[in-house]
Amino acid sequence: MPTQPTHATLSPLRSRSASRLFLAALFCALSLFIAACKEQPAQNQNAGAQPTPAPTPGVPFDGQRAFEHVRKQVEFGPRPAGSAELAKARDYITGELRSYGLNYSTDAFQPQTPVGVRQMVNITAELPGESSEVIIISTHYDTKLFKEFTFVGANDGGSSTGAVLELARVLKARGQKPRYTYWFVFFDGEEAFCKEWDECKNPNGEPDNTYGSRRYVQQLKEKNETKRVRAMILLDMVGNKNLEFGRDMELSSQWLVNLIWDTAYGLGFNKQFVNRSESVGSDDHEPFLRAGIDAVDIIQIQNNPHWHEPTDTLDTISPASLKIVGDVALASLPRIEERLQSRSR
Repeated sequence: MPTQPTHATLSPLRSRSASRLFLAALFCALSLFIAACKEQPAQNQNAGAQPTPAPTPGVPFDGQRAFEHVRKQVEFGPRPAGSAELAKARDYITGELRSYGLNYSTDAFQPQTPVGVRQMVNITAELPGESSEVIIISTHYDTKLFKEFTFVGANDGGSSTGAVLELARVLKARGQKPRYTYWFVFFDGEEAFCKEWDECKNPNGEPDNTYGSRRYVQQLKEKNETKRVRAMILLDMVGNKNLEFGRDMELSSQWLVNLIWDTAYGLGFNKQFVNRSESVGSDDHEPFLRAGIDAVDIIQIQNNPHWHEPTDTLDTISPASLKIVGDVALASLPRIEERLQSRSR
């Protein structure tokens, strides 16, 4: 027969039983409260409030993809304006733009040159923005004509074309409507047909260079669209393995130069975007500046031993350099947009 528990043994048992009963009751009460709350409409939410959308993952600039675009152009061989090789490069460029889902247009024209009339074609792809006002990102895609050696222009013509193609892909793939409309422009006929830039003049007195950009600005004027273009960014010779850009202090709009170089410093690229003056001279940005459009030229002329030499080949450029340029451009664009908006207020 079991022994009866004494008073001393009853107290802990009663305490545990009471605790169990209290916890069970508390659990039931909480369950009933939660169920009742679920049945009640929310009183503190704003009617019609939309959930905060998840941020769109950033699509990074791929230096290797840009490099492969350059490789493809080099495989076509020398690509002076009016050549069959440049027509192949043009088909490649428009095919890429089409694959990104970008609408593009071409503008064919036949200027007089020191070597006769040449067929030239500018290409423009558009990424619509919230505003119809435009920021242009541009390059030339022709190479200089040399008869004494084979010039494939991996850096001069090729690198900037590859970079602009990759910038177009990234901005489109991000799936976000930019504040401004973007035009990705590929100029034909930047290079002079004569050996030196200012060696020749055409019969009508126009220079033997920048055929495509001069044509582009003339078209803007005829369409009364010059004021629509708020800024123009020109890339030219941007793939050198020993990448080093100085500031164009002669022609480029200084607020654009300062903003882009400050952005590069913030990203840690002060060794590539250096704080010295670069003697750039005329380039495809000059016709835009003459039309009152702010423009900047990102170009490496100093410390570039392969400029207009047969050694401007694929092995002198690098995906790493192209990525630096692409990263700086992408990081600069929101700041350029903000600056343009503040100037419009």
